Amino acid sequence: MQHKRDQFIYTLRKYAPIDFVGYLVDCILDAKVRFKIVARRKTKLGDFRLNAFESKPVITVNGDLNPYSFLITALHELAHLDTFRVHGHTVEPHGKEWKMFFAKRLKPILESKKLPLPLQEALEKSILKIKASSCSDIQLSRVLKTYDEHQETFLEQLPFQAEFILKDKRFIKGELRRTRYLCTEKSSKRIYLIHALAPITPILYD
Repeated sequence: MQHKRDQFIYTLRKYAPIDFVGYLVDCILDAKVRFKIVARRKTKLGDFRLNAFESKPVITVNGDLNPYSFLITALHELAHLDTFRVHGHTVEPHGKEWKMFFAKRLKPILESKKLPLPLQEALEKSILKIKASSCSDIQLSRVLKTYDEHQETFLEQLPFQAEFILKDKRFIKGELRRTRYLCTEKSSKRIYLIHALAPITPILYD
């Protein structure tokens, strides 16, 4: 078991913050789950699933995440496993039961005081009313993105009425509606709701 733990630590040092690698490895080993690091997926950062062809539950996490996003996503999915083992499919995926388990997984990290202060504060606020994912908590997501190696331009950074490109379409930024902006697609004049933290290409001039 110690040899397996050491190998796991060696691997996860490339993905998770060094201060929390040991904790994360212990969480994964204690959970008796197959843990896979996978290629980037546009629609999700990680997932938890049961597969009839797998001897253990499977957790996957995108390998392109920054270390803090990787850590929080892994704990998010472990909380899904915790919830399933206690409640099965009888509760909501992100209901109060899951929130309790996620808060429990985060507690040692917060108590360590080894997180960067902006992230510590964002997580402490988030844990009081945990959203379904880090991406639905816009402030936490905003802080996590500051640790990305490649800094992108996000829609919220553009001024009102600025033009930008997203998925090969050209838009005009409109008013904010909670966490999304009303944006007009130039060619069709259709209105789209686009998330404030959507990575976009600004149009600086023609």
